[in-house]
Amino acid sequence: MKRRAPWRAFSRGRALPKMDALSTANVEFCLDVFKELNYNHAGDNVFFSPLSLLYALSMILLGARGSSAEQMQKVLHFNHIIESSGPEFRDLAKCSRAGRIHSELGVLFSQINRSDSNYILSIANRLYGTKAMAFHEQYLHCSEKLYQARLQTVDFERSAEETRKTINAWVESKTDGKVTNLFGKGTIEPSCVMVLVNAIYFKGQWQNKFQERETFKTPFQLSKGKSVTVEMMYQTGKFKLALIEEPQMQVLELPYVNNTLSMIILLPVGTADVDQVEKQLNSKTFQEWTSPSNMVERDVEVHLPRFKLEIKYELNSLLESLGMTDIFSQVKADLSGISPVKGLFVSKVIHKSYVEVNEEGTEAAVATGNVLAVKRLPVRAQFLANRPFLLFIRHFHTNMILFCGKLASP
Repeated sequence: MKRRAPWRAFSRGRALPKMDALSTANVEFCLDVFKELNYNHAGDNVFFSPLSLLYALSMILLGARGSSAEQMQKVLHFNHIIESSGPEFRDLAKCSRAGRIHSELGVLFSQINRSDSNYILSIANRLYGTKAMAFHEQYLHCSEKLYQARLQTVDFERSAEETRKTINAWVESKTDGKVTNLFGKGTIEPSCVMVLVNAIYFKGQWQNKFQERETFKTPFQLSKGKSVTVEMMYQTGKFKLALIEEPQMQVLELPYVNNTLSMIILLPVGTADVDQVEKQLNSKTFQEWTSPSNMVERDVEVHLPRFKLEIKYELNSLLESLGMTDIFSQVKADLSGISPVKGLFVSKVIHKSYVEVNEEGTEAAVATGNVLAVKRLPVRAQFLANRPFLLFIRHFHTNMILFCGKLASP
């Protein structure tokens, strides 16, 4: 029996060897955050971007030192990469102690963040720091070189409300107007020292679009035995589908135009429910469930609800529960790579994601009227997403997960 290669085995193209460890770290971090959010928001929809968070937190890691850096590396699952970084580790030492990781992340993000006529991916990340502190020119130079982002100095103490509006306007402009009011009134206080701004917007078209005339109203079974009526999209076509026995579920891959990105849906079937899938979900099982040996292309009748998710989280306590505690402590934070002034710490980590799934893809569309579905042919596999499911949007070439979520109630 052949031993299955690690995470790289899923790639449609040949993943760069150096990217394998980063894509593995991305999946590990993604599932850690998902489980925490799912626990803290039991029964609710969950939606976030591990890629965007990874990007933003890496900008802080760039200037973190001592135990602050060690904690961040462990939570982001970078620690094993750093330990084995070899000669390349020293090449970018002037930019960071973890130079190799940051240089590779920069390459990786540039590969993913390429908008074309078929999809738009806009990641908005910026650090805002108080004018009362001096920042290392080296840090400003490296954050711009590696992450195309500069730390912006603002006057939290005298102009907290004006700063809040400025930040919100910048995020809105970077996300095509979809992510609005990232910081609510009063959330940025005069005592803030540093704020990490993090938002992402994705808009894409399906490789095979759903036809609006096929969309019909039907019940969506909620976890607690209740149901809601949803606009259920429908199409037939050839898609990669896996049938998993334990827990009972179907895994469907819906590609976006040009096969650059795809949505992977984990749908419990039979007597299984989404809780059982979540309990067994980890990087190893996710790898097995979505492996080429399981994902077989076949004729599938796809029923997928139209939905829109826009969720905001304040992630300080979540990151602390994962072990990233020091950067939020005025006493313990060591961000000496960012500023020589003692007392610099991260005040808030706010994350907001927006996605809309409809007949075109994630593009906004006018609601359609009630139309009965065409007659179903039993020879095809049925994929009926009329109950809570998990979803992932993944980049083919790098195997990075851009978005992760649970649709508990459309």
